[in-house]
Amino acid sequence: MAPNISIKLLKKMSAQNISGSLNSRPIANFHPCPWGDHFLNLTHRDPATHSEKEQEVKTLKEMVKKDLLAKQQASEPLEELKFINAIQRLGVGYHFEEDIEKALERMFESYQDQCDKYDLFHVSLLFRILRQHGFIVSSDVFKKFKDENGSFKESLVSDIPGMLSLYEASYVRVHGDDILDEAVKFTTTHLKSRMASDLKSPLAEQVAHALHQPLHRGMARLESRHYISFYEKDPSHNRALLKLSKLDFNLLQALHKKELGDLTRWWKSLHVKLPFSRDRSTEVYFWMLGTYYEPHFLNARKIFSKLFKMVSLVDDTYDAYGTIEELELLTDAIQRWDEGCLDQIPEHVKWCYQALLETFKEVELELAQEGRSYGLQNVKEQMKILCQAYMQEAKWCHKKYVPTYDEYMEIGYVTSGCPFGIVASFLGMGEMATKEAFEWACQNPMPKAVKAVSTINRLMNDMGGHKFEQTRTHVASSVQCHVIRHGALSEDHAHEALKDKVEEAWKDLNEAMLRPFAIPKPLLDRILNLARASDVVYKGEDGYTIVSQAMKERETLLLMDPIPI
Repeated sequence: MAPNISIKLLKKMSAQNISGSLNSRPIANFHPCPWGDHFLNLTHRDPATHSEKEQEVKTLKEMVKKDLLAKQQASEPLEELKFINAIQRLGVGYHFEEDIEKALERMFESYQDQCDKYDLFHVSLLFRILRQHGFIVSSDVFKKFKDENGSFKESLVSDIPGMLSLYEASYVRVHGDDILDEAVKFTTTHLKSRMASDLKSPLAEQVAHALHQPLHRGMARLESRHYISFYEKDPSHNRALLKLSKLDFNLLQALHKKELGDLTRWWKSLHVKLPFSRDRSTEVYFWMLGTYYEPHFLNARKIFSKLFKMVSLVDDTYDAYGTIEELELLTDAIQRWDEGCLDQIPEHVKWCYQALLETFKEVELELAQEGRSYGLQNVKEQMKILCQAYMQEAKWCHKKYVPTYDEYMEIGYVTSGCPFGIVASFLGMGEMATKEAFEWACQNPMPKAVKAVSTINRLMNDMGGHKFEQTRTHVASSVQCHVIRHGALSEDHAHEALKDKVEEAWKDLNEAMLRPFAIPKPLLDRILNLARASDVVYKGEDGYTIVSQAMKERETLLLMDPIPI
């Protein structure tokens, strides 16, 4: 049920006072929600049909598990490896986590021997999958694909599946993987060349998709939606696995639609009188599916969705509504976190503070039922730090000050929202989200993984949203810092410099995902998935603020269109 957040307070605020003050405020004129009330009006799933499909999924899972075991018992490591790859890419890996982990442990033990025998496709596939599961494996296995001059052999160019596999493997590279730095350039160049010439379907579609969105940096749920269509066209596909992936996708889509409807209803109860902020419930939920789509993370998604919405609200208050004087009072009140501060806050931003406190109260009640409310204090502290950083940016904007890149990023790591988002994403994840895990994520200085995802998000956001931000009063972004303070010849040159920094941050993040894990891997996966969502949403645009046609198409794939069985 939607909470009655500050309704009495909102009624006190006259519409004339709000609208009359807009001319003196940094209003951004965000476009309205492109989905309207669509997700409020969806019909509920039929219980009988749903139960029947769940039973079919259960049967198919057993069939797939038997097939996986049969490949293991038949000592067919290549077939087993490709089957595991298909299971994971089709989005149903969460059903077979223990089986996959045991299989990969065996493969890791014989890694070098296997790579000595395998071709480019299989070496690249084994390397990528082991790295993605945190196993420390050497990239030296790719040296055998080089010629006497130290370049990749030209004969590889005609092996498109092998080249594509190497391309995907190159994105799990870490610092020191020089051969993979070379590999990504080599494969990108030649795959693009083949795309422009004679590459046939369905391989052509796979290559085109990979060149736009490398697998390792893509949102798992979205990548699965695409891969199902590719896998279906493979004449050697496993029928039980294909049907399982389709049924599972559609069942989860029905669950996700319901969750989004609940979130939209909750947000509508709050947003009705606040026209200056971004109405982006669908986009928030899209981020949630990027962070965790699996059914057992339902509670975590529900909690994180609401807290993510509050960050968006607070961000818009600092960035696109409040005056500098109002924001100073709001920041001070947030540091105190006390309802007694309400009388000291100007009417125009009081709603934001009230909504923030009420939402955290609601989340605390939900967590208390699980006996796991301890992490919420860490989340509150991160919110306080975030608002201090927003305040610093507001001061820079007010003074028209352009910071150096280093000055900007000290604040930018925080205003990315990732340090807050990481600890918020841990809430509702059960026993694995220990006090130690929350404390680890909140360390100062930031852990490598936290700093890396914050860098990726901040810089991708800046590059994607730079043009829109220039149309209004806004704090200088990392793009402007490079142009004005660091002598970049143009915005294009600044973008190239920032892209290099993003690549270095990805190497840091990939390193942080290797064993031994600092915290349980499912928690680390939230951090990686936040980076992946950043890559998707901010690639060439700010898909959260300005919901483009491409963004709507992604949302349609995940939340509107079921897969034909």
